Amino acid sequence: MKKLHRDKHMDTIRVKITGRVQGVGFRIATVRHAHLIGVTGWVRNADDGSVEALLQGPHDQVDRMLSWLHVGPPGARVRDVTSHEEITERYFDHFEQF
Repeated sequence: MKKLHRDKHMDTIRVKITGRVQGVGFRIATVRHAHLIGVTGWVRNADDGSVEALLQGPHDQVDRMLSWLHVGPPGARVRDVTSHEEITERYFDHFEQF
């Protein structure tokens, strides 16, 4: 991670995805899609059966990633996606899975 420059115009969004999203390849598909779109950040399984992610990038790219998260990979059944803006000084230079 690097420090986010104030003149960088990037969105940072924290996301929680619920439904049938663990054990269906959701995280690895999320990493692949983030790389395809150019979004940085991370994705991980949560203890409550949901998937959490932090998305960072230009607004249009983050918006496209959020749209994809509402569907997810084949085999996933997304019930709900909640998101909120995250205030951070950190800049992620890639997207990874935890």
